[in-house]
Amino acid sequence: MARETSAGARPRVLAARAVSAVIDQGRSLDAALADWPVDLVGADLALARMLAYGTLREHRRLGALLAPRLKKAPQPLLAALLHVGVFQLEATRVPAHAAVHATVAATKALGLGGARGMVNAVLRGHQRAPAPIAADDAALIHSYPDWLAEHIGADWATDAAAVLAAGNQRAPMQLRVNARRATREALLAEYAEAGIKATTMPACRDGICLDEPMAADKLPGFVEGRVSIQDGAAQLAADLVAPRDGDRVLDACAAPGNKSAHLLERADIALTALDIDDTRLSTLDNTLARLGLAADSRVGDAARPQAWWDGASYDRILLDAPCSGTGVIRRHPDIKWLRRASDIDAASARQAALLAALWSTLAPGGRLVYATCSILAAEGDGLIDAFVAETPEAAVVPIDADWGQATAHGRRIAPGDHGFDGFYYAVLEKTTGSP
Repeated sequence: MARETSAGARPRVLAARAVSAVIDQGRSLDAALADWPVDLVGADLALARMLAYGTLREHRRLGALLAPRLKKAPQPLLAALLHVGVFQLEATRVPAHAAVHATVAATKALGLGGARGMVNAVLRGHQRAPAPIAADDAALIHSYPDWLAEHIGADWATDAAAVLAAGNQRAPMQLRVNARRATREALLAEYAEAGIKATTMPACRDGICLDEPMAADKLPGFVEGRVSIQDGAAQLAADLVAPRDGDRVLDACAAPGNKSAHLLERADIALTALDIDDTRLSTLDNTLARLGLAADSRVGDAARPQAWWDGASYDRILLDAPCSGTGVIRRHPDIKWLRRASDIDAASARQAALLAALWSTLAPGGRLVYATCSILAAEGDGLIDAFVAETPEAAVVPIDADWGQATAHGRRIAPGDHGFDGFYYAVLEKTTGSP
């Protein structure tokens, strides 16, 4: 019995520590998960991940359900464990008695043995009669900070509730076929023979969507470089850049390398893969090696071309700008709790600086594709509007597509549209004869 209790408690212990690391220490969820022991595998790993991700998705709403049952604010790790416990009762198929029992058992391993009775009472009280929460508070219902819900409400209007809800859904696993080494049809046939259910993604000519996620090293074709893991929205970049054989192309914020790889899979180009982070750039080099591709990878700040540019203009530039990440909250729920309102202004300023600097490296008649995995107008159409107004030689190229929504200068994708992450794209061309 003691061994069973310990085994059942372990995923709750690790989930509570991860949640506390994000909420109380400001660490990313990825960093927190990296601390998990290597012997956490199988069902325990799957359960711990589900509890950590789910609790962070619903964190604010869970707090509202807990508040009436707490006489005072619990210490951070205890609060995290209570959130994990209520999440199980609210949103999982774990039997209620097992969820309560294992969560109570987790108090000992967390050094919270004195709170055992309180945890039991709070969870059983919630099980009997969940506390009501305000039905007209979108930020609370969908568990977002007020400032972010307000931004999304202002930018998405009548679609805002759907955008908020979509950010809490689990994202599908989507793949990109390496057209130099395989065809989508052949890979789908191989997957079907292996019992892996997958379908095509009509908006992505190289895309496949799996019915159920699986580990990369177990995925047929991954190690051999026939397929990569990449969300469909990110795959659209290659269509918009539209590289041609012989083009000189810059991927300005290239790591970890998926978009660079896709461009190289599409055409025989001279690609400069630039990134400010040398560690992330090594990941790009490994990605290209796995796929049998090569680029001129350089460490450098895209906003300071004088430090890395050789003066030869680029025919195509992809600026996948660093951003708030609000379009990928469904994959990274910690973004909701780690971002601050002030971060949006800082991100916009950085994006504007990158765009202005890189424009000087684009050849007359050349094309620049601006992309972010943000759903906020300040990082999308608002920024492009200001740039075009200040840059006479910048011409907006309309994007003719059946994905996303047309905006004044580009297209935006709501999370879940076509199964994609939230994204924004704009295409600019430098008019011939521009200085």
